[in-house]
Amino acid sequence: MATREIAGKQIEFDDEGYMTDHTQWTKEVAVVLAAEDGISELTERHFAVIDFMRKEFEANGTGPSIRKLTKQSGVPTKELYQLFPGGPAKKAARIAGITKPQGCI
Repeated sequence: MATREIAGKQIEFDDEGYMTDHTQWTKEVAVVLAAEDGISELTERHFAVIDFMRKEFEANGTGPSIRKLTKQSGVPTKELYQLFPGGPAKKAARIAGITKPQGCI
């Protein structure tokens, strides 16, 4: 595990780069994490996905699968891959400050 300072906070990450305490997340932290993943700007659509993922995590203890994400977030699959290229569920979870999703379907 590694501790990093982001947006004035000491935040702990696991070995795969996911935050270990989702309560430390802020939109400012999300902007930094997104930039590290090659997303230069977080739009309203990005935050629609991020907010959905955080709500699912808080309700169920894990992030949603890609299938649930595309069916219930209001963001179609094609757009999801445009917003979070190269593995949208994992990348969005990292930016959302939650743990890595357990399943991919």
